[in-house]
Amino acid sequence: MASLSAVTLSSPGPWEPRVRNVTLLCLLKIVSSWGYRVAQSFVFAVEEINRSTRLLPNLTLGFSIRNSGDSIHRALHETLSFLTGQEDPVPNYVCQFGPPRVALVGDTRSALSVAMARLLGLYKFPQVSYASTLPSLSDKTQFPSFLRTLASDLKSSYAVTQLVLHLGWSWVIILAQDDDFGQQAGALAARELGEADICIEFHVPVPSQHSPEKINAVVQKMQTSTATGVLVFLSNSNFKLILQSLLGFSLLGQVWVSEGLLHTALALAMPGISQVLRGTFGLLRHSSRVHGFPEFFASLHPNRTPEDMFLGRFWEATFGCRWLHANGTVSGEVRLCSGSESLRGHEHPFQDVSRVDIAYTAVYSVAHALQDLVSCEHGDGMCTDPKHFQPWQLLHPLRKVRFQTPDGTHIMFDANGDLVTTYDVFQGQQSPKGQFHFVRIGTMDPHRSSEDRIMIRLKDGVQWGGCLPTLCWVKSPLCSKQQGLCCRPANCYQVPSSVCSTSCEPGSSQIPQQGAPHCCFECRPCPEGQFTDQRDMKSCRQCPKEQYPSQARDRCLPRTETFLAFDEPLGLALTSVALALAGLACLVLGVFLRFRDTPVVRANNRALSYVLLVSLALCALSPLLFLGRPSPTTCLLRQTTFAVVFTVAVSCVLAKTLTVVLAFRVTRPGQRIRMCLGPNTSSFVVLGALVVQVVLCGIRLGTSPPFPHSDTASEAGRLVLLCQEGSGVAFSCVLGYLGLLAVGTFSVAFLARGLPDAFNETKFLTFSMLLFCSVWTAFLPLYHSARGKATVAVEVFSILASTAGLLGGIFLPKCYLILLKPERNTLAGLRLGHQAQSAPFSRRNTDTPRLPAQYP
Repeated sequence: MASLSAVTLSSPGPWEPRVRNVTLLCLLKIVSSWGYRVAQSFVFAVEEINRSTRLLPNLTLGFSIRNSGDSIHRALHETLSFLTGQEDPVPNYVCQFGPPRVALVGDTRSALSVAMARLLGLYKFPQVSYASTLPSLSDKTQFPSFLRTLASDLKSSYAVTQLVLHLGWSWVIILAQDDDFGQQAGALAARELGEADICIEFHVPVPSQHSPEKINAVVQKMQTSTATGVLVFLSNSNFKLILQSLLGFSLLGQVWVSEGLLHTALALAMPGISQVLRGTFGLLRHSSRVHGFPEFFASLHPNRTPEDMFLGRFWEATFGCRWLHANGTVSGEVRLCSGSESLRGHEHPFQDVSRVDIAYTAVYSVAHALQDLVSCEHGDGMCTDPKHFQPWQLLHPLRKVRFQTPDGTHIMFDANGDLVTTYDVFQGQQSPKGQFHFVRIGTMDPHRSSEDRIMIRLKDGVQWGGCLPTLCWVKSPLCSKQQGLCCRPANCYQVPSSVCSTSCEPGSSQIPQQGAPHCCFECRPCPEGQFTDQRDMKSCRQCPKEQYPSQARDRCLPRTETFLAFDEPLGLALTSVALALAGLACLVLGVFLRFRDTPVVRANNRALSYVLLVSLALCALSPLLFLGRPSPTTCLLRQTTFAVVFTVAVSCVLAKTLTVVLAFRVTRPGQRIRMCLGPNTSSFVVLGALVVQVVLCGIRLGTSPPFPHSDTASEAGRLVLLCQEGSGVAFSCVLGYLGLLAVGTFSVAFLARGLPDAFNETKFLTFSMLLFCSVWTAFLPLYHSARGKATVAVEVFSILASTAGLLGGIFLPKCYLILLKPERNTLAGLRLGHQAQSAPFSRRNTDTPRLPAQYP
């Protein structure tokens, strides 16, 4: 038979392995109760293993329990006594009889941990701690034989920062002890939070030694703080002193986050402190739940295990009575223990977080390593006789041990000898009856990849962002994407917030406050045309060209393509007017052809009238190129066609006007000016004007041709399809030449308006050109002020109006005479009309002008 010998070095503060300088005597009974329960979980694990037929079936484990008190000297004495097998140990001399001692399972205070780990490292004796969390113990060079079934303080501190990140806080306070633990943990938290762009309002070192002045300074600083999240890396005593000082102040909304729950559990013994600690978060290493241990512990009784020297004291502390010892006397005020008391149903304070069964995993780790050693399953081919082996042989299989506890918890150590563990996340809550209790709201796994550094899961297995009866997010990333606002069940607590400035909602951006940290900012709505689709964005962004911002400017919506189409009301109306004008021009042309030999048609060059009517018909049809979806072809043709046909029309009017003026200036035969009244003079005027315009249009199309263009700025939510006219200079030259031609024609017609109208049409030409120039003068400001497809509509309207002005002003009076006054459409009628109206003209001119033979 071989036996496992172990020693538990209990500490005066086993509620929390990092207890430093606890001097409050009122905690001794609680501490003793907790330490004894831990020792019984050790005993329970050994007995359970001995009953197992799967684990170490042919071996029986033994144990011894020792108490070191609060003395390093006594701890080292007990350790050497255990190693040497002597009550008065002699270093390096072993007097051992019976089964070998293979490992030590224990819990010590911080200073004792280092001393014992160094001593056991010299002997290469395996040590498995269930409560020592000093970061320095992870150094395997100094402490090669030390392992622990929990994480170090630094890993716990790292987990705290990850919890803060997950809560979405950006403005926190750090209270850190000024010892090694506090300095290292505080520095780690500050570094991690800084890398995550979380601002620290202040990082206060709290002295390890009791200092009321410095504690008051910390309290005064917290009174002026705006951060509600407080990260605590303190000893229990200092934490209680700070909370006690805060009781007299109305600090609302403070949320304390600790890497352990002992601070909260011990502090709750203070009256009224639950109001300060409401909403507190804490982490607790996720350990296996020991099935059967509560029943085992409830069955303990001093009469059944008289050899247990600690059970009597535990019984007295638990039930508040005293045993009547032999030769002992008690006063009448002390209640005697009757032995009828029972631990069944008796709860110890905060048993849901105290984890009195923490030694269970440590014992099982040693047992599984021993199983691997004796069964040659540790992978290096080394085997040993369980009756004859050295403790150092257990170190390798112990570091490589991997197993699963009865409740399914996976146990393994990392390269530093620390247990690869997850954490349970607890939140302090107050029930409707006023009772304060801890609620496990989820688990945290900080051992993730860099891309997924943390995973927090709720008790039902879903990520945070859903709702629980005890906790929910009001606006979590998951809820906002899928369901909008998170559900709000009855008694649902909102996740606390700690920010310097309220988050900027989508549709706004952050504006930093001058002289303040980057976490303090103002929110400004995005300007026109920009958006933000996430919270707390530094700047607004432009939507893609095919999209536009929503009214709230929190997302982009697809634009609707639009253009001046034929089938919309405006396009249909313009098309109808264009076709009507073109048809009217063709009808007038037909009338002129039908009555081509009448004096009205023959007057003032009927061939020129035919060209003018054809050009006006084309002018009326040219707006059809402006309607419909723009294409490269229509963009090339629309302005060019418009410019060319209007140049022909205006040049024809100019030719008519010049013909009349020149005709009335010829008073004597043989004058040199008569040469300008040849039959080809009008053709030269029209062709000359047309050639200049064609050259200008050719230069424009050759250098910077127009092309289809999408306008996103004119109409909100629409993508207006237009033609980009290319070079502005070239386009201005084309329109400027046409305007110059029109102004010149109007000027000539205006000067000739007083000539007798029986033989000419200068009054009609003047009126028509006045309409033409008025339309295009009004067009310019309207065109530049219009947006989107309205610019196209303005230009089309101007084309049709000017065409109607020329057609109506020049040809409707002629059609009136031809169709309704045929008696005046004769030579005699024209002469009669001339004689009636030529008197004023004759008084100004002694010689009545006569038309040359070529004029008709």
